[in-house]
Amino acid sequence: MYVRDAKNREEVWLLDHIEEMGLDETAFRSRDYVIAIDEKSGEKAGFGRIRIHKVEDDDDDRDEVCELTSIGVLEGWRGQGVGAHVVERLIEYAGDDGFDTVYALTSEGSYLAQFGFRRIEESSLPAPLRERLSDKREGVDPDAVPHAIDVDRFRMPERLREAFKHAPEGRDEVSNEESAEDFGIDADSATYKYDTGR
Repeated sequence: MYVRDAKNREEVWLLDHIEEMGLDETAFRSRDYVIAIDEKSGEKAGFGRIRIHKVEDDDDDRDEVCELTSIGVLEGWRGQGVGAHVVERLIEYAGDDGFDTVYALTSEGSYLAQFGFRRIEESSLPAPLRERLSDKREGVDPDAVPHAIDVDRFRMPERLREAFKHAPEGRDEVSNEESAEDFGIDADSATYKYDTGR
């Protein structure tokens, strides 16, 4: 099992699963995502995204903030450390891009707490994230609250690292053949499923 950058051809797969899981697809760009892959079967197990927001406030040291969002693990892969490793990779990317803090706006704070995320006051959110929190509450996550982590304080619980090393446990063989649907084509109507603005 490993986590890699999403490829452009995986847009439809991502959009299908984001929609199926009721996750946020605002300002969707496949290049913002990472995907967890089982190296033996090639099966995709989970995904997640960091989203960069511009800050127009002169008081901040940096003109951008980083949000962790749209973390999803396919049902058969849950409980095997997939989501944890997606989060870890995204935090690494944020650090590599020079971010000291990563924010998350979610009702799943207890999941994120095991990595070192802490709940913060809404008033301490940068302006674009206060607006984003309001939008999330009106849309996909009515109970969302703000969380943050200093990149250098991220920690991976050992049990999740071990679970990920041993995934997949009890999985059947999965076909790695691509279909028309993998490329966004609805097989019944021979039309594209999503308009991605291209």
